[in-house]
Order: sequence, then C-alpha cells, then structure tokens
Amino acid sequence: MFLRHKTYTARYPQWMVGRPLLYMSSALASLGDAMFGYGQGSIASAQVQPSFIYRMFGKEVTMAQIQAGQTGVDPFTQAITVSCLNLTALLASFIAAYLCDFLGRRMSVRIGGIMYFIAALIQVFAPNLGALIAGRCIQGLGVGILSMTVPILQCEIAPAHARGLFVGIEYICLNFGYAVSAWVGYGFFFAMPSEISWRGPYIIQAAIALVLIFWTFFLPETPRWLAQNGFQKEALVTLADLHGAGNVTDPKILATYAEIVAAVEFEAQMGQASWRQLFTQYTRRCIVGITCQMFAQLNGINAILYFLPSNLTRAGFTISRALLYSGACALIYCSGTIPAMFLIDKFGRRPFLLFGSVALAASLSIVGGLQYYADSLPLGSARVSAADAIFFGVCLYLFFFGATWGPGPWLLGAEIFPLRARAKGMSLSAGANWLFNFIVAFITPPLFNAINAGYYFVLVGFCIISLIVVWFIYPETAHHTLEELGEVFGDKVMDDEGPAREKAQRSANAIQRERSGLPVTTDSEVTLQPSMSTTPTAKDEASVVMKERSSVIMIASDV
Repeated sequence: MFLRHKTYTARYPQWMVGRPLLYMSSALASLGDAMFGYGQGSIASAQVQPSFIYRMFGKEVTMAQIQAGQTGVDPFTQAITVSCLNLTALLASFIAAYLCDFLGRRMSVRIGGIMYFIAALIQVFAPNLGALIAGRCIQGLGVGILSMTVPILQCEIAPAHARGLFVGIEYICLNFGYAVSAWVGYGFFFAMPSEISWRGPYIIQAAIALVLIFWTFFLPETPRWLAQNGFQKEALVTLADLHGAGNVTDPKILATYAEIVAAVEFEAQMGQASWRQLFTQYTRRCIVGITCQMFAQLNGINAILYFLPSNLTRAGFTISRALLYSGACALIYCSGTIPAMFLIDKFGRRPFLLFGSVALAASLSIVGGLQYYADSLPLGSARVSAADAIFFGVCLYLFFFGATWGPGPWLLGAEIFPLRARAKGMSLSAGANWLFNFIVAFITPPLFNAINAGYYFVLVGFCIISLIVVWFIYPETAHHTLEELGEVFGDKVMDDEGPAREKAQRSANAIQRERSGLPVTTDSEVTLQPSMSTTPTAKDEASVVMKERSSVIMIASDV
C-alpha cells in the first residue's frame, strides 16, 4: 500500500488552462496509441526486407523470391514473431486494470511509455530472432497498458457531448502512427543492404516513447479518479482547468462535479466491482465490451495491416512499390477517422457500426474476388492492372474501417462501464481485442498459404455476423453523460442516489467556500450555484479564487 498516492501535484503551466490543456492532454496521451500503430507498420515493412529475413530467420533470399512469396520462412514461425506481442498485451491489459485504479491514469500511461522505450532499444540492437521476440513481448506489455488506459483517460476528461471526438483523436493518432511507420519504413528501405533499413524505424519508436514519458509529468490526472481517491479539491480544480478555463465557480463545472461525486460516493457504498460482479451485474455491458473488440479483429483489420506490404507483393507489385503503396494506404486509413471524430457523437455509435459492417463486407469481397483473378495470372506485368484494383479495394476497406469499426469499439469499451467497474471493464474489452488480435495474427500466414484469396471471404462472413450482433444487442450510448449510462443499459446501480447526491453537493459547496476564504455552509445549504440575488458575493468568490489560481501554480494536498 506504500505506493498509493498521498499527494497530487498538477505540474502543467497555468497558460495552458482551458482548451489548450484539454486538447493537448488528449492528443499527447494518444501518443500511446500512435506507438502501437507505429509498431504495426514497423514489423510489416521489415518482413519484406532480405537483410531482416536473413538476420532473423537465417534465409538468404532475393527481392524476386520475396515478391514471389518464396522466402522459405516457416509460416508458423512468422506468425509467432508477429503475434507474440498480442499475448503479452493481453496479459498487460488485465494487470493495467489494477495499475489504473491504484496508481492513476497518468502513472499507468508513464509505465506503458517506459515499457515501449525499453522494447524499442532491444529491437534496435536485436542480434537474432529470440531477442526480437523478447523485445516485441516487452512492447506488448506497454501496448496492453496503454490500450486499456488511454481510452479511459480520454472518456474521463472529455465533455459528455464530445466523447466520440476525443476517442476519435486517440484513434487518428493510432492511424497516424501506422502512417508514419509506413513512410519511415519506405524511406529506410533504400538503405539496403544495410541492416539500418529495418533497425532505423525502431530508433524513431524509441524517440516517440521518450516524448510520451516526458509529457506524463505534465499530464493532469482525470477528475473522476481524483474524486474517487480522496482528492476532492483537486478534482474540482482539474475539472475547472479542463472545461471551465480555471473558473471553479462556473455553474456547469459545479453541476458536473456534483454528478461525479454523487456517483463516486454512491459507488463507494457498494465498493469496487469484482470480476464476478462485472459479469453478473453488468452482463449486457460485458457482452457489448467484449464483442465490439472481438469483431474489430475478426472483421480483418490486422489481417490487412500486419501483412500489408506482403499482401500487395502477393497481388503483383514490386517490393518498393508495395512499401510505397502501403504508405498511401496508411494515409487513407487516417483520413477515414475524420468522419467519426465529428459525426459519431451526432449520429450515434450504432449507425456507424452497422454501416461499417456492410461497407467492410463489400470491400473485402472486392479484394477477395480480385485476388482470385490475380492468382490466375502469371507473375510480372500481367498482374499490374489487377494489383492496382486490389490496392483500390484495400483503400476502401481501410477508409471504412477507420471511420467505423476502428474507433467505435475503443469508445464503447471506455464509456459503457460505471466508475466502480470502469478499469476492469475496459481491461476486459481490451483483453478481448488482444486475444482476437493474436488469433488473427497467428492464423493469417498459414491461412493465406492454404486458401489464398478465400481467406478474404472468411472475413466477409464475420462482417455479416457483426452486423447482426450490433442490430440486436447494442444500445445507443451517445448523448448521455458517463453517469447516465446505467439507465441506457437498464441496470439499477444509481436508483437511490438522492442522499449521495445531496452529500456530494454539500461537499462541493464546502470546497468552493473554503477555497474562497468563506465560512463553510451548514447541511441545509446544498445548492452549488451562486445566488444571482447576491451578485457581489458571487463576484467576490470568483475574484478570490482567480487571485489564488494566478499565484499558485503547483497544487498539492496531503491525504
């Protein structure tokens, strides 16, 4: 218990208070997802480089042999190399449930960044396949922690009407990381035959990890975690800094704070949710959290991304052209997230996922049909026109996935669980992602080897199943605060919250008056909003608070 926080210090500069702090916190925390996207692209580009294949698998191959898919590398060895990351990410996503609750959201992000940095260094200097796999396993620990923590952080700092936007920022960072890795891989490709052609991208990964680690020393903790862990004053101040330009007397800030504390104090009476309660009390939420991540993988995204350069060489492109087109696909993938960022809060989660299932099934059908046709043609120039059409189909797929089944599951997993079960619920959802991510990454090389283009139609079948599941099981969660979602799912967690809400209002009132240097109110004074009939008093309170804020940069509180 000696690791539990006894103080909380906000280190961000005061000039950042307001929108700059809110959006920079969102964007820079999302570097954690950007690093995962970067890792996807790094291993994908390395697999089509002769120096990498020789160093890791002991096979001397030419560019022509790689293009023809005749590397001599055992498909299962290749599958283990790619998918080992997902197993440790699965483990870390469950460990992160405790880290996230016990040490806080920002400390969990820092630990994930440190894991990523260590993993990058190991892979930069990896002398053999064993070292590379060890590095990817450690990277998986960082991935698992960050993939579980960052969505929670995003949802807990986001305004109720903009959770989709903030998780969209997170997902576009993931896609941007993949895009950067694709173009970095293409640039370093021309350093062949030097091994820097595949080691260089890991140096960039280490640099990105350092930026994330540095930012965590300025990243604010979420108001909900602070309130839950006894830092009520700091929760109110942080909430005001993120959403009210630092004005702790803003009625909207005080109302939101009261709602948070009401939920925290009510759920404190029930205690932290156990894993058993997660399944018995929040059954429908668990089904949604698990299946959304399951279908995000079974709909085929990592069958495409992990092996994109390989898939494009299989279609008929040269290796350099395949790497170039992988970079172009990555930019399309990024652009797909933009509609979700601005529209998923307006139109809702269900319409996006339903449309996505149909669009992905159509795109994969196009790619699969064209790949059947390309396989019937001889290698060389005869395949170029079919390869161009396959490239178009892959771009369609990536755009629609980036707009729908990409950000949607991360948003749902982070928002649907109540505070007492949020860390465990999100770890369950993220764990489902990594489990099926591993399954897809492991079975893809041997299945492509066995049934070729037929594998795309297996993925089409899962897209159709996901359509049915969303239609019949998923409720709409847009247009509600996190504390209101219990009504959406029909559970009765917050039914008798009146006494808890009154107690929370008294607590917020006392904090406001204490900070203003005024007498603490009695139990009968439960209103949080300043009286409009006593304007000078309200102005005096705001003035005192703002003077205090301008003179104090560091906020510390002993519990």
